[in-house]
Amino acid sequence: QVQLVESGGGLVQAGGSLRLSCAASGRTYRAMGWFRQAPGKDREFVATLDWSGASTYYADSVKGRATISRDNVKNTVYLQMNSLKPEDTAVYYCAASTYCSNYGCRVGRNYNYWGQGTQVTVSS
Repeated sequence: QVQLVESGGGLVQAGGSLRLSCAASGRTYRAMGWFRQAPGKDREFVATLDWSGASTYYADSVKGRATISRDNVKNTVYLQMNSLKPEDTAVYYCAASTYCSNYGCRVGRNYNYWGQGTQVTVSS
């Protein structure tokens, strides 16, 4: 049974940092990613990497402030977010795909599995 469990969200002041974790079970995945959804807004892509961790993509809004990484032994993906801004406030979702590649991994519909989400709130 596939399961993605996020952790690490919380309340942080602007300029602070958080590290989100997503523990995956059930199988290995071609790519894993992070998406977020703020109140009243559509879900948006944040970051993704392939199974080797060598190929990564970031949304322009987080580029330079976020780092996605994975530990294949633990089957866990991480999202380190620095210099957080109030506009980063959202529910962050971990996702896993068995088939996406390259730019296709920026698109939510190309992911088979999703976690339940973890809230990140950045206060000004």
